[in-house]
Amino acid sequence: MTNIEFRISTSRRQLLKGAAAAVATIAAPRILHAAEPIRVGILQPFSGGLEVLGEQGAQGTEMALEEANAAGGALDGRPFEIIRADDKTEPKTAVERTTELIQRHKVTAIVGPVTSANRDAIQPTIERFKTPLLYATDYEGGVCSRYITSYSALPAHWVNPFIPFLKENYGNSFYLFGSDYVWPQKMNEAVRKVAGEIGGKVVGEEYTPFAVKDFTATVRKIEGSGAKVLVLSVVGADATTFVKQYVAAGVKSKCKIAWLGYSENYLSGLTTDESEGVVTMANFIATLDRPEARDFAAKVKARYGQDAVVSNTVDAHYNLTRFFIEGVRKAGSDDKEKITDAMVDQSLLSGNGEVYLRPSDRHVDLNVLIAETRAGRLELVKYIGRVEAPSQCPA
Repeated sequence: MTNIEFRISTSRRQLLKGAAAAVATIAAPRILHAAEPIRVGILQPFSGGLEVLGEQGAQGTEMALEEANAAGGALDGRPFEIIRADDKTEPKTAVERTTELIQRHKVTAIVGPVTSANRDAIQPTIERFKTPLLYATDYEGGVCSRYITSYSALPAHWVNPFIPFLKENYGNSFYLFGSDYVWPQKMNEAVRKVAGEIGGKVVGEEYTPFAVKDFTATVRKIEGSGAKVLVLSVVGADATTFVKQYVAAGVKSKCKIAWLGYSENYLSGLTTDESEGVVTMANFIATLDRPEARDFAAKVKARYGQDAVVSNTVDAHYNLTRFFIEGVRKAGSDDKEKITDAMVDQSLLSGNGEVYLRPSDRHVDLNVLIAETRAGRLELVKYIGRVEAPSQCPA
C-alpha cells in the first residue's frame, strides 16, 4: 500500500478531454497523445505532528503550479502535475517516499520536507538520482548541494537582528528551550554567540523530545531562572501545548516569549490571551502593509477560502516553486541538470519585496521583519529589510 496521493492537474484533464474528442471526430483510426506532464512531488508531513506546516507548504506549491498551468504550462503547453507524499515526520519514511517519487512516479523535482532530519536523510537519494529538491523551511544552515535549493531563513537572517532587539526591549538574560533536533540546537548556538557579543547572558538551555504532554517542570525552571526572555524553538503541536501551560502558570508576564518559527499557523491553536505579546522573526506576515503582501494574501484566500491561513510557510513554498517553474522555462527542457543550472541567479517579487536566488550556494537572500501578536494577529514591529546571509558552501 502506497501513501502517495496522485493529483492530475486541471490543465491535464482538459488536454485529455480534448484529445478524446479529437479521436472521435476523425474517420481514420489514429492515436493522439496529450502533452506529457511535468511531474512535481510534494513531500511533506501530512501526519506525525507537523501536519499544519505540511499542508501550508503544499498549498504554496500547488498555487504556483496551478498558476503556471493556467498560463499555459511550460515547454510548449506541457502541464505541471502534482503528486503528494506523506513523510509522516519520520526520516525512514521520507527516504521511502522520495525513492517512490523519483523511481515510480518519475518526478522532475521534489518540494519539501519540513524537518532537517528528514532533509538530511533524503539528501543521498536526491544526489544519487540527481533530482532537484526544493527546500522552503527555515533551517540551521550548512547545506551545500547542487541538487538542493533553499528558500530558508538561516541563523543570520533571524538571530543576528533579533537578539539585539530583544536585549534592548525586554532584558539581557535568555532561557533557550527547543525541540530535541538539529534546527533548535543550531539556532540556539547562534543565539549564545550573538548574546555573548552584545553583553547578554544565557541562564538556561533545554531540549524536549517530541510528543511531550506535561511541561510543568520546564516552566518552573524557566520561572526560577530569572530570565527576562524565553527564546522558544519548540515546533508543531508541542509548541502549542507548551505555551498554553506556560501562560496558565502565569510566567508570560515575567518572561517574554520570543518564538522562532512562529507564524499565523499557530494562532488558531491559541487563545487571544495565550498568543498576545508573542514576538517573532519572519520573512512574511499576512498583515504586512505592502502591495505585494496584500496581493498574495488575497490570492491565497481566493484559492483556499476566506478563512485560509496566509503564512510565511505558504509564501516561501510558493516563491521557491516559482523559481523552479521559471528554471524549467529558461532551460527549455525537462532535463533535471539543465533545470538545476537555470533555476539560480534569478530575482522575483515575493510577498515581501524582491528576493534573489544566489548561484553560489543555491540559497535565497530574504527580506525579514520583527512581528508581535496583538489581538490575535501578527503585526509589524520593526522592518529589517534585506539580509544577505553568509554562503553555505566552502569558498
